Amino acid sequence: MNWKWSEYGASFSEPSGILGLMRDLGEALAGGDPDLCMLGGGNPAPIPEVEALFRSQWTALAEDGTRLEAVLGKYDTAQGSPVFLEALADYLNAKYNWGIGPENIGITNGSQTAFFHLFNVLAGGGKKILLPLSPEYIGYADQGHSRGMFRAVHGLLTETGPHRFKYRIDLEQLTVSEDIAAIAVSRPTNPTGNVLTDGEILALSELARAHGIPLLIDNAYGAPFPGILFREVQPVWAPHIILSMSLSKLGLPGVRTGIIVADRPVIELLTSVNAVAGLANGNVGQALVRPLLGDGRLDALCRDVIRPFYESRSQRAAMLWEEALGNTVPWMRHEAEGSMFHWIRFPGLPVKSAELYRILKQKGVLVVPGHFFFYGLEEAPPEMHECLRVHTAMNPEMTERGIGIIARTVRSL
Repeated sequence: MNWKWSEYGASFSEPSGILGLMRDLGEALAGGDPDLCMLGGGNPAPIPEVEALFRSQWTALAEDGTRLEAVLGKYDTAQGSPVFLEALADYLNAKYNWGIGPENIGITNGSQTAFFHLFNVLAGGGKKILLPLSPEYIGYADQGHSRGMFRAVHGLLTETGPHRFKYRIDLEQLTVSEDIAAIAVSRPTNPTGNVLTDGEILALSELARAHGIPLLIDNAYGAPFPGILFREVQPVWAPHIILSMSLSKLGLPGVRTGIIVADRPVIELLTSVNAVAGLANGNVGQALVRPLLGDGRLDALCRDVIRPFYESRSQRAAMLWEEALGNTVPWMRHEAEGSMFHWIRFPGLPVKSAELYRILKQKGVLVVPGHFFFYGLEEAPPEMHECLRVHTAMNPEMTERGIGIIARTVRSL
């Protein structure tokens, strides 16, 4: 049959970066090649202490027959589990004094789903989402029902040391025109590991407030959980800010639980979308995490286990890059301030990053080519085809072998 899609359907039928990434990861995992270096994707690393805690949580849930039946056998509300919403509001108020209630929190089927809904209820029909720091997360690029939904501003590239650099928001070039419906950032930034400073967040917040539009902050790797931050920053929320959190990087990507903290009308709209699109959300993630909110175990897990784990893996990878590349070829690494990635640039790379990705894949190394993260720009920046996003937190031997293969391949080119 010759299928004919609507404009909405056609937007999903074309190739996309996130689809290709997830397909490659799925095929690689299904193949079971023990020599494959999985340095792409964003799956959290297996951390024994984290796995043990959630295993004990699952066991406790399974042994409580009444609670288990409620979690597995009943729909929750389209907003989320009322007891989880109340516990999370109390937890956030105790830490940050935000003065929020359960009515300010909504659950979605992962934060990726939350941004899909938020972008499309805020923008489209000529209205755009402003991304003030490009490169930005690959998963946003194809989420707009209408084409050209994003307008991005390239970051100011500042060298911070030998083979190191950092992107900063170019506040002088950041303007909010009448067609901008919202501003959106990730913090820490995926792909670069950049952490926007408190000053940059304050400037964006004031800019959004002045123009009567929301500021969306994707906090999937940030504070208070999972806390994959290697510098101290202050989480913020206000009625014009839509803050997204997730249970995925805590070690629970399979439960698909996204959390939105926002003004009540935003939560009410998301609740309506949830009800129409999927009736309700998954219960398991909320049930596993709720007991950890009130007794300090979640904070201890993030502070004493998760952050040190990822920071040490990042530091080790930084040493591996230095050892493998040295001064043999031009290369730069973005300052790793959070998340689980290194963003590597090879100035003057004689092939595009997409071709380098293909070559590395043939050699058994999966990374993510950088060009997918530059979208919504009026002009392509010089480094658009010179960068790779590399996951640094998985098996240390795999990471070392993969970085070695990348270095030898680039030198040969």
